[in-house]
Amino acid sequence: MKLSQVLDGLRLLEVKGDLDVDIAGIAIDSRQVKPGYLFIAVKGTQTDGHRFIPTALANGASAIVCEEMPAEASADATFVRVEQSGLLVGQMATNFYDHPSEKLRLVGVTGTNGKTTIATTLYHLFMRLGYKAGLLSTVCNYIGNEAIPTEHTTPDPITLNQLLASMVDAGCDYVFMEVSSHSVTQQRIGGLHFAGGVFTNLTRDHLDYHKTFENYLRAKQQFFDSLPKTSFALTNADDRNGMVMVQNTQAMVRTYSVQQVADFKARILECHFEGMYLDINGQEVGVQFIGKFNVSNLLAVYGTAVLLGEKPMEVLVALSEMKPVSGRFEALRSPSGYTAIVDYAHTPDALENVLRAIHGVLEGKGRVITVCGAGGNRDKGKRPLMAQEAVKQSDRVIITSDNPRFEEPQAIIDDMLAGLDEEQRRMVLSIVDRREAIRTACMMAEKGDVILIAGKGHEDYQEVQGVKHHFDDKEEVQKMFA
Repeated sequence: MKLSQVLDGLRLLEVKGDLDVDIAGIAIDSRQVKPGYLFIAVKGTQTDGHRFIPTALANGASAIVCEEMPAEASADATFVRVEQSGLLVGQMATNFYDHPSEKLRLVGVTGTNGKTTIATTLYHLFMRLGYKAGLLSTVCNYIGNEAIPTEHTTPDPITLNQLLASMVDAGCDYVFMEVSSHSVTQQRIGGLHFAGGVFTNLTRDHLDYHKTFENYLRAKQQFFDSLPKTSFALTNADDRNGMVMVQNTQAMVRTYSVQQVADFKARILECHFEGMYLDINGQEVGVQFIGKFNVSNLLAVYGTAVLLGEKPMEVLVALSEMKPVSGRFEALRSPSGYTAIVDYAHTPDALENVLRAIHGVLEGKGRVITVCGAGGNRDKGKRPLMAQEAVKQSDRVIITSDNPRFEEPQAIIDDMLAGLDEEQRRMVLSIVDRREAIRTACMMAEKGDVILIAGKGHEDYQEVQGVKHHFDDKEEVQKMFA
């Protein structure tokens, strides 16, 4: 592809060299540059990509896109100056990979909680309905049945378009994608065409990055603002920000709700730890998911499938056969009669939802023991709120390590404990070692009790001082069962 084609649609401030040069690949990491590549110098939060232009040239770059022209631009490469190169990577990647999202029906799911469950369930649903589908999620990316490991909720723009192009080549019809607030503000999804967008809910999260809740809300809202008239915007009418999200969108707006009148409506008929019986738009269906929050998630899945043209009854039959996503309200029964729930809940709201779901099934017939922590180098303001929520709805609480990253685990625990008064602290144990915390909870549990192990869900590692050590909450519970 010619450089001029890669730069199509961009405002170029200055060009030194030939725009007809052939481009074999694009990169924002100079170490990934190969002969014939375009290197995009991006000013990041940690480092400035302009420092690595000499490395990119040494590795064979044919062209450089930058915000500041080097004092001595090499005659062996074409240099192009633009404004805010980091915000243009998505458009360049989309151009280079020949607009893959336009050849698929791409649906983005955004919100604080529920993104993974909705996107993953949609992927499995459409595979079950006979389509070849792709998934871009926190847990794992999939191209059809091929699993591709992931490190971020939304990949960088180059990786993202590369994956979408691979999905096109593999014959995928649909792709379901988690859209994080970071990816919106950093324009990682720039240039993509979405057939639809889904909003789950909005609660406090990522304020370490966005600084204010209003900035966080605006990042989510920008996703819907960018949807074209040909797309749909499916929003949660039960969330106070549900209609705010879609107030400026050009897309066709539809709603889902478990509390009020909506296009897609549901109510719980029965609830057990094995699943629920629901009424969805006047049809009864049994599902293997648990909790009111999962009713919302399933409604979003059902509504999306119908808006994509699937028959309502076929969708309900397929949903009745599906299992919850790994690490999302995953119930494990012990031989001695207590239940352990492993869940990814890592915000105060998510913890509240999961605990409410547990109480909805227990109906006062057993105790709730909660094991939870908070991640290091993230929003510190939610730590005391997490502890308060756990204490409010539990009989005993064990506060422990999550992913401490580069913080001291005990300091994170102290931040959580700071949200509790003296009486509340009497029902709390603090155990730094997460393995020991889970073991203690299992030893405390009696027949009929429920242990909630929150925060890590599907993760099979614990990150300490930049190193990921193998650790799986579910494995630790099963060891105690044995």
